[in-house]
Amino acid sequence: MVVEIALDKEDLSSRELAHYITDEQQMFISESSVYRILKERGLTTAPSHILLSASNEFKDKTAFVHQMWQTDFTYFKIIGWGYYYLSTILDDYSRYIIHWELCSTMKAQVVKRTVDKAIIKAKLKTKTKPKLLSDNGACYVSTELGKYLNDELNMKQVHGKPGHPQTQGKIERYHRTMKNVVKLDKYYCPEELEAALEKFVKKYNNERYHESLNNLTPADVYYGRGDLILKRRKEIKTRTLNERKTQYLNQKLIDL
Repeated sequence: MVVEIALDKEDLSSRELAHYITDEQQMFISESSVYRILKERGLTTAPSHILLSASNEFKDKTAFVHQMWQTDFTYFKIIGWGYYYLSTILDDYSRYIIHWELCSTMKAQVVKRTVDKAIIKAKLKTKTKPKLLSDNGACYVSTELGKYLNDELNMKQVHGKPGHPQTQGKIERYHRTMKNVVKLDKYYCPEELEAALEKFVKKYNNERYHESLNNLTPADVYYGRGDLILKRRKEIKTRTLNERKTQYLNQKLIDL
């Protein structure tokens, strides 16, 4: 069963497969067991991305959804069109991608629009808005953006330390993970790239298990169902281990 699922879900690591099996098959299996089974059949692969160590993460940990958002630009080259820029809003606590859009420039006006749409999607109606963490790019330190965030949105702006991108580690890692997949193909118009990004974000938010989130998906944490899932996993683990113990004892009686 492990091998069949691994072949069907080729992008999942042994850690992710273990939790996927628990959630979907309602049967507990340890990460080490999954790894051993896959290794025996030559199905394990090295990670395609580099992980930042915990010591390089943002020190002031968030405690709830919408306490702080991270935002950043990254770029793609579209054949025949030139460079396009992806503006993203990521919830720091859940790592959920709230909003993204592909743009032809990296200006303060684009950031304002991205933030506005994120607020609408997040359905934030309170006066207190999340803090917005960004790097020190020209669009993020502009007077235009600072005045808009402070005066019109009542949104505090936080900048990472210059030359220290680990401060925005979560969105930096998201970009790296996303590009490892999306940039495997070439794109000949913005619409093709947007379709690929939409597909990736949907999978990232709803299917990708994050070790730092207790192997929950960003959507599980963002929508507040994480505790229920963890409780159900614990119950499945207890039931599975008890069933295996019973099977073992019954087999010993038969052997006797």
